[in-house]
Amino acid sequence: MGDHQIPEKPPPETALYAPVKALLQSQGYEVKGEVGPADVVAIRADDPPVIVELKTTFSLSLIHQAIARQTITDAVYVAIPRKPGRAAWATLRNNRTLCRRLGLGLITVRLDDGHTEILCDPAPYRPRQNARRKTRLLREFARLEGDPNEGGSTRRHLVTAYRQDAMKIAAHLAQNGPTRASNVAAATTIPNARAIMADNHYGWFTKVERGIYTLTEEGKAAAS
Repeated sequence: MGDHQIPEKPPPETALYAPVKALLQSQGYEVKGEVGPADVVAIRADDPPVIVELKTTFSLSLIHQAIARQTITDAVYVAIPRKPGRAAWATLRNNRTLCRRLGLGLITVRLDDGHTEILCDPAPYRPRQNARRKTRLLREFARLEGDPNEGGSTRRHLVTAYRQDAMKIAAHLAQNGPTRASNVAAATTIPNARAIMADNHYGWFTKVERGIYTLTEEGKAAAS
C-alpha cells in the first residue's frame, strides 16, 4: 500500500448548529433544531419566525431549500462555514450578492472557534445599476463590426472593438508603409489611432520617428 493520504472529511452540518443557536439566543430568540422541514427555527415574542438552513458548502440545493422556506417566513438565513483565503472571500462575496438578490440572509461560522458573522439580513433587494459599465457595454456593442464572436467562447480569444481597430490600422500601414499618426486616424476613421499604436498592446507597431509609425514583424504577420 502507498502513502496516499485519506481526504479529510468535511465537517457535519451539525457543527454549525451550536454557534448559530448561540448567535440567535444572544438576540433574545428561543431556538430549536429540526423543526418541520427547517434545520433551525428561532422564535422571539411576536416577531416573524426565523429559519436558518445549515450547509457545509454553499450550493444550489441550499438555495432551493432556503427559497422553499420563504413560503413560511420572510426571515430566512443560510449558514455556511467561513473559509480562509482570498479566493474563499471572493466566492463568499459573490454568494452574499446572490443572497441579497434573493432576499435571503447569510451567516458564516468559523468552525475552529465558533465565531459567527451575519453578512446580510433578509430584505427586498434591487441591484444598483452601474451607469459607467452600461455605457461601456453599449459603446463596445456599437463599435464592434459584425458579430465576430460566438457566444460562450473563451474570453482569451475574443475579437474586441479595440482589436478590430488595431487590425484596420495594421492593414493601412501594411499597404502604405510608415505613416504619420494623424494620417492613419483620418484614413481609418479611428480617432484614437495614435494611442493604439503608441500603446502597442499586441506588439504590432513601432515608432519610426516623432508621430510616424510602422509595423513590426508581428504586425506584418497579423496584417497578411
